[in-house]
Amino acid sequence: MLDVCLLGCGGMMPLPKRYLTSLLVRHNGKSVLIDCGEATQMPLYQSSYSVKDIDHILFTHFHGDHIAGLPGLLMTMGNSMRTEDLHLWGGNGLEQVVRGLMVICQYLPFKVICHELPWKEPSEFGVGELVATAQPVKHSIPCLCYSLYLPRGGKFDPEKAKALNLPVQYWGRLQKGETVEYEGQTFTPDLVLGPARSGLKITYATDCRPSEQIVQLAKGSDLFVAEGLYGDDEKLTSAREKGHMVYKEAAEMAQKAQVKELWFTHYSPAMVNPYEFLDNARLIFPNCHCGSNLKEKTIRFTDED
Repeated sequence: MLDVCLLGCGGMMPLPKRYLTSLLVRHNGKSVLIDCGEATQMPLYQSSYSVKDIDHILFTHFHGDHIAGLPGLLMTMGNSMRTEDLHLWGGNGLEQVVRGLMVICQYLPFKVICHELPWKEPSEFGVGELVATAQPVKHSIPCLCYSLYLPRGGKFDPEKAKALNLPVQYWGRLQKGETVEYEGQTFTPDLVLGPARSGLKITYATDCRPSEQIVQLAKGSDLFVAEGLYGDDEKLTSAREKGHMVYKEAAEMAQKAQVKELWFTHYSPAMVNPYEFLDNARLIFPNCHCGSNLKEKTIRFTDED
């Protein structure tokens, strides 16, 4: 399963009741953070999640409302006595930006490792047990959106395991995908597992114009977190000029991608009540919701899988 927490839902600047957009995804005791603007520490303090468990931070782009909170978060991690390496992912130039921000927090008890990704072509990499895909998107500066996918192996067949004449204590290792050596024989997981099953998928797209590339990336997602800078369709021209989206555009992509659920995020400070325009978006994609501070969801594998 995946635990998801939208730490904040604001864009441009944090407001007293609206933190900046940042998404935390947790699996098997470890967390991945996407974006880290000013005050990201505040909702983290208020959540049930620990900064110490964040092993990877993914950045969409280098505007301040998506990365300026990094120094404070690093210092908090250091104060928590974290010693494990921290991996940062973002487009080319990430290391230069991070080193500049880290001038005020140079002495940390852990290594900060930067991984630079191409701005103009998709890339895939591992973040713990999750597979991350970065997709270039159109914004006022180079920008990426991400999907996180948790693969799921085939169903374990105990009858096949019995037929191997392998002691029961080794079955669990095969079920976990490990190869077992026993009495001179090699036993591989495919001997006891069925075909791979559908995994769990989350897609995060903010600060971007809609595109077919985003639709393909989000295809079949259990949760699509997408920006809605404005809910009012009359603001479309302004959103387009700034390299952003309105609710309607995000809902149309959710419908095309056949996602299960859509959360709006990255609201303009000028949009006081995001819920005011929600019904219009639901005419296009019914299962859409306004994101809010600390909005949470646990995504589980379905029984029939």
